[in-house]
Amino acid sequence: MWRSAVAFAPWRKGRAFSSSAAAASSKKWDAVVIGGGHNGLTAAAYLARAGLSVAVLERRHVLGGAAVTEEIVPGFCFSRCSYLQSLLRPSIIRDLELARHGLKLLRRNPSSFTPCLDGKYLLLGPDADFNHSEIAKFSKKDALSFPRYEEQLKKFCGFMDYLLDSPTPEISHDHSSLMCQLKDKLRKSTFWGHLVQQTVTLGQKDMFAIAFWEFYNVFDKLMLKLLLLKSLHWDFMDLLLSPASKVLNNWFETEILKATLATDAVIGTTASVHTPGSGYVLLHHVMGETDGERGVWSYVYIVISAIYSSQKHDLIPYGFLQALEKKCAPREMDYCCRYVEGGMGAVSKALSNSACESGAHIMTNAEVAHVILDEATGMATGVALLDGTKIHASAVLSNATPYKTFVELVPPNILPEDFLCAIKNIDYSSATTKINLAVSRLPQFRCCNSNVLDPGPQHMGTIHIGSESMEEIDVASRDAFSMGMEEIDVASRDASNGIPSRRPIIEMTIPSVLDHTISPPGQHVINLFVQYTPYKLSEGTWQDPSIRESFAQRCFSLIDEYAPGFSSSVIGYDMLTPPDLEREFGLTGGNIFHGAMSLDSLFLMRPIKGWSGNRTPVKGLYLCGSGTHPGGGVMGAPGCNAASVVIEHLKSTKK
Repeated sequence: MWRSAVAFAPWRKGRAFSSSAAAASSKKWDAVVIGGGHNGLTAAAYLARAGLSVAVLERRHVLGGAAVTEEIVPGFCFSRCSYLQSLLRPSIIRDLELARHGLKLLRRNPSSFTPCLDGKYLLLGPDADFNHSEIAKFSKKDALSFPRYEEQLKKFCGFMDYLLDSPTPEISHDHSSLMCQLKDKLRKSTFWGHLVQQTVTLGQKDMFAIAFWEFYNVFDKLMLKLLLLKSLHWDFMDLLLSPASKVLNNWFETEILKATLATDAVIGTTASVHTPGSGYVLLHHVMGETDGERGVWSYVYIVISAIYSSQKHDLIPYGFLQALEKKCAPREMDYCCRYVEGGMGAVSKALSNSACESGAHIMTNAEVAHVILDEATGMATGVALLDGTKIHASAVLSNATPYKTFVELVPPNILPEDFLCAIKNIDYSSATTKINLAVSRLPQFRCCNSNVLDPGPQHMGTIHIGSESMEEIDVASRDAFSMGMEEIDVASRDASNGIPSRRPIIEMTIPSVLDHTISPPGQHVINLFVQYTPYKLSEGTWQDPSIRESFAQRCFSLIDEYAPGFSSSVIGYDMLTPPDLEREFGLTGGNIFHGAMSLDSLFLMRPIKGWSGNRTPVKGLYLCGSGTHPGGGVMGAPGCNAASVVIEHLKSTKK
């Protein structure tokens, strides 16, 4: 296996970067951010733009966290962890002027390709007529249903936008004055009022289910309860609570179409398509949008626009103003799905450039050992690095996972026992392995009957390997080699028993077909996102080279079935199993979302009940990573929301 310490990180030459903590320890900062992942960088950029002094401390030698580009095989630059980007919030792209700061995007079309062993295939893309013709090859009924399915998901996502861009209306744990209490109540009223307005605008039938439950619990008026019961959209509840298999079976009859969509319901999780609640993940993956255009696990959407300023009134949540601005601001739009030139590290590069321009100070090779607490007040007053350097700040933001933050970074015997117990009991499990490959040629898929070496439509988007159909749940569910959606379920059950999937589910992408900066001419970079691989094996460990090699070859052999000769094209590869993801990138349990995105871990329940608003039981310590609302994916919203909370807090303490 090729491994190299060389990192593709030209942005590290920026003026605000330092390999020494001396400069950071010589002053007290308004805020210090633990972790230079994309959410930490987003938070830092917003804090710096608000005029606050900010220091970002990254443990690794390269910025980006899981959104990073690294040269592992010489000459080949991999998006080593995250590899798809559709969730980055449009408001963040605009506010931080990421296009001006170097974010360059490349058009891809089509966006999805599912080959079959019988010689058939399904291509999907942004063009509705193209999708209709492709799906009609298998089912004319499904070709008509697909646009309605997409439209319903988009409609549901309309309710989600405001939630994604706003801190949660969490109960405040610190009412220092009557004015603070009034502000808190007004803020919550504004939040819920906006959701009611959406309900009136879009029709009672489309009432957002979470708003229903919160209103139902908060208000004790019978008429309001009856109104909300009447307003509840049961189709949305069905999507939230049902298995993805049920949702897709209700919509479609074509096995290849259902299986193509079903992979999005289990990606990054240990769930199977038959797990209740997995239907929600179908919705989560269409939340990425640029002014109304959404796409399932597309690459970065870009809005090329001039930044415009916003007034932030003390009594109005920043996210609410963002939502209003998004409706009003004139701007040009480009609705096409894109690859990120230079890999996912280019997203982090643009974020860091924006933060540095506003005055943020960013350090790499700066591992935090623990949070410093004031002995008298118990407040967080800074952090201590592994080398003993102390950096003091009025606010500490942690981009680490909830487990890492509270179990490893906060000193023992500080947190309430019930709080710590809840943090430890978050589902951090993972069944995900990422394999990055350097190959000498493009895979030649048998179903395409083409020996042309140039990229074709089949190479442009996400390639679904090993999931061709969704069969009825019967005796075949116990057959490890059954096909389709049931194959996904079998792979999941293997992993839950500590066995790497005998027939893995693979999502392949080949960004180098359009991005010529990441590989030598004529050769390519391939990303494999593989399900399911357990954190702990029933026999042996992932540290055993023979076990690692055996599983990698199992994946390559499966691809050989669809693209003969693929294995022989592999020049070198880097494999990241769940323990590798935990060790290298600090992802507890290897979970790419900082904790499961199940219904009991969303919105007011993320990371745990009672503490969803970025604040923590330690005053002055905030969460800004994917473990807090609205969750995982390269979205930036957790960082943005945390920044707004910290800005409000620091502003109030300085009055």
